[in-house]
Amino acid sequence: MSNAAISFYSDAFQTGGAKLMGRQAAGESFLRGFLRHSGVEQFYFCNWTNEPLAQAEALIRRIEPVEKPFQWIGRGNMRRLSEPGCLFVSAPANAQEAWNRRLLGANLYSICGLTHTTASGGVMDALVAMLEAPVEPWDALICTSRAVAESVALQQDLMLEYLRERFGPIKAPQLRLETIPLGINADDFTPSPQYRAEWRAKLGIEEDAIAVLYVGRFSPHAKMNPLPMAMALERAAQRTKRPIHWILSGWASNEYLHAAFAEAGPRFAPSIKTHVLDGRRPDVRFPIWSAGDIFLSLSDNIQETFGLTPVEAMAAGLPSVISDWDGYRDLIRHGVQGFRVPTLAPRPGGALDLAVAHANGWETFDHYVGMASQFVAVDIDAAADALVQLIDNEDLRRTMGAAAQERARTVFDWKTVIGQYQALWAELAAIRKAAPARPAGGLSPWRPDPFQLFAGYPTQGLAPEAVATLAPGATIGAVQAMLREPTIAYAASTILTAEEIAAVVGVLQKHGPTPVAVAAAATAPSRRGVAARSLLWMAKFGFVTITPRPEVLDR
Repeated sequence: MSNAAISFYSDAFQTGGAKLMGRQAAGESFLRGFLRHSGVEQFYFCNWTNEPLAQAEALIRRIEPVEKPFQWIGRGNMRRLSEPGCLFVSAPANAQEAWNRRLLGANLYSICGLTHTTASGGVMDALVAMLEAPVEPWDALICTSRAVAESVALQQDLMLEYLRERFGPIKAPQLRLETIPLGINADDFTPSPQYRAEWRAKLGIEEDAIAVLYVGRFSPHAKMNPLPMAMALERAAQRTKRPIHWILSGWASNEYLHAAFAEAGPRFAPSIKTHVLDGRRPDVRFPIWSAGDIFLSLSDNIQETFGLTPVEAMAAGLPSVISDWDGYRDLIRHGVQGFRVPTLAPRPGGALDLAVAHANGWETFDHYVGMASQFVAVDIDAAADALVQLIDNEDLRRTMGAAAQERARTVFDWKTVIGQYQALWAELAAIRKAAPARPAGGLSPWRPDPFQLFAGYPTQGLAPEAVATLAPGATIGAVQAMLREPTIAYAASTILTAEEIAAVVGVLQKHGPTPVAVAAAATAPSRRGVAARSLLWMAKFGFVTITPRPEVLDR
């Protein structure tokens, strides 16, 4: 089975914090699915943040207890990425990682990124950066829906159009965009009669009542405005005799946003009973799905790209009423697993002022996406019509719920989706292995060596033939102790280790004045550049002198 090293940073997979984001729920779900279903003999993780390995492994094993071995790859041994053959990053970080790989050789491994939101300035920059980065045909960016794949392609085409206008004909790079949905572990959402009875009793939901469920972050500006949902529920309530309860299971980052959701029902749907729950709590997050009869989610935000909670609703056997918007469009078939509600938005060119404000940082990202969402109209009457059909027809709810559960298991379960990831990785590997060898290259011109970029700052650069002489009284122990000084310790990882310092200073003690290149040769070949600059560090604090001393000249 194809394998990949997973770029690990706990924030991408941790769902137990105070702020539960969709990307974190998706990351945790992916990792559990990969550990369960990939079938690989060992798991590779890249520890890019230098998080303690024991802490990182503990989190992974809490997500999914596994017995197979873990292999950890740090930034210092990235050549080991050739073992799995692919680096998977749960972000569109292809450009950054391509520059890192260029130092080693482009044929060493493939890079596979993933989209979540693509509306932020940082992500937009990352998508455009792929056009000038050494991204190769054996790399890919997974787009979680057709809608987001179209927007990514458009973003890159707009930049290419500008570059051709500015510089004339240019060869467009080969950027592979692969549409693969996010997955779920469907068994986690299997409805439970026990949970249903407990939660409906706790909330006071009558036996003949219909519980309409919303699960997600309470964010009118970055997720969806709750008022159209409340209005649709009120219009439905006026047309049916069944009592309706609206369960809102989620969380907000502040009291103002919490109130916006909590008050939507009482203010705009007074005929229904609203319940607001903290969806982060373990006793709520999964059990609450069993309490619902219908799932309602009218996404209206450009920040959304896929929509994980509608898939979770499907796995729970709930028919859905969702907006015909972004990645939601790929989730259910209209009239089969539920209903998609039409949406209207301005035509292209209808929000140039918002684009300018976003580009210049005059508005925050939250304000930018929130302002854009004000002009996305979800058809409230169509949503009410769909709700009434489901409220009044138990057979329709049952039939659509069963179809939804089947689709969740056959299309969106990680058992299926992980196979699509691995098939992509295998195809990328075949392309990479068939390609002509690409030699290792230099650093990104965006971020060159500081002492190349600022070569005009010092009086003179250190030459290999310059001579280092140990200062009188300088000892190995004194040099090593200097590494622990508060003003230096933060940079200790960029200087020779204590053992390497002992080797280099030992050469100076034994041989006296020594050319820098000779003294540096006391370390491993890969460390000689660090050794040369560390001699300058020793000179900075008076442990060695470097001759000849440079002259100060008027320039």
